[in-house]
Amino acid sequence: MRRRLVLVRHAKSSWDDETLDDHDRPLAPRGERALEKIRTHVADLELSRLLVLCSTAVRAEATLDGIRPSLPDDATIEHDRGVYDDDASTLLDRIRAEGADHDTVMVVGHNPTLHDLACCLVGEGDDDERARLAHKLPTGAVVSLSFDGDWTELTHAAATLDRLFTPRQKGSGTFWHSTP
Repeated sequence: MRRRLVLVRHAKSSWDDETLDDHDRPLAPRGERALEKIRTHVADLELSRLLVLCSTAVRAEATLDGIRPSLPDDATIEHDRGVYDDDASTLLDRIRAEGADHDTVMVVGHNPTLHDLACCLVGEGDDDERARLAHKLPTGAVVSLSFDGDWTELTHAAATLDRLFTPRQKGSGTFWHSTP
């Protein structure tokens, strides 16, 4: 069975209030504006049997709220501080454990964890896009990966990079798409 992992880095956050704890920073106006492009892109993914693991950080929650209309009505959504705190290895263990009943797992979270996880898992895909991913995972980016098998089989270099979307990409938010 083909499984999909969608990694969503939160939209651009605000640094206006330096007294706020990192966990409590909201979206910046640029992040708010990017949500429409992110939402449109996520809707195009046609997600099924979806589990969403979302960080409890204010900016991640706001990003999820902004894209929620593009998610299936029957999506299972979990808000967990661990997604904010976890490293890539711990997050991968969580995905393997909690993904069993789902075709697709989406994580709404943060760097460096999401970037590290994506780079670790990608074994196939367009060379230019893999290089772009290796270089940077900017705010608002959506990485769509796929692999065959059970979630427990998701390991280093086991996934294909299907899509890499960034809201500030040339072409008004267009994305690259490989044919699997």
